Amino acid sequence: MAQILIVDDEAAIADLVEICLKNEGYQVHKCYNAHDALDCVARCPLDLAILDVMLPDMDGFALCQQIREQHLFPIIMLTAKVEDMDKIMGLTLGADDYITKPFNPLELVARVKTQLRRYIRYNQADAAPKAPQEYDFRGLTISKANHKCTLFGEELALTPLEFSILWYLCEHRGQVVSSEELFEAVWGEKFMDSNNTVMSHIARLREKMHEPSRKPKFIKTVWGVGYTIE
Repeated sequence: MAQILIVDDEAAIADLVEICLKNEGYQVHKCYNAHDALDCVARCPLDLAILDVMLPDMDGFALCQQIREQHLFPIIMLTAKVEDMDKIMGLTLGADDYITKPFNPLELVARVKTQLRRYIRYNQADAAPKAPQEYDFRGLTISKANHKCTLFGEELALTPLEFSILWYLCEHRGQVVSSEELFEAVWGEKFMDSNNTVMSHIARLREKMHEPSRKPKFIKTVWGVGYTIE
């Protein structure tokens, strides 16, 4: 449930916005001045704020600027001022949207939803774990950044396909990868039962890694299943 702050010194407008947002399932915090609003911002894990420009103790632009010093959640300015310069100032100081009074409650709710969607997507993308660009274990180092692979300090002259096979196996280290999965992931084509392409490339890769064919130390065959790297 998203938490939304409403800051407006006109109780009737604050109440109207509160009703609209609560009907959509949002948790609402109401404040009638900037001082209480800043206190609420400090105490509550807010997801969005709706700020009036004309407040008794501080204008909404200054309030917006203070909030932006510490927080990145969306801010919508709600005001009777319609001049372009006021809109530009609000956006320049960190507001994400600007709605003038009188306003359509349905439009306000739609804009709130839009800003929340963007904010959630941004946070999810930012929090997503970054895919590793290098693997380094047991003397084998493979780097996607510079497309190089070394084994015990010796650089291996791998073709792009050989590099992709080794990289995919390292990505799934400890798992058994079938020939079908490996072929479709690296070649990007449908695997055919009679296809020996993967087997031949694995054999060539083992040669370059100076791997004994019967007891390889890195790329191991799980008979009837596929390949694994440990």
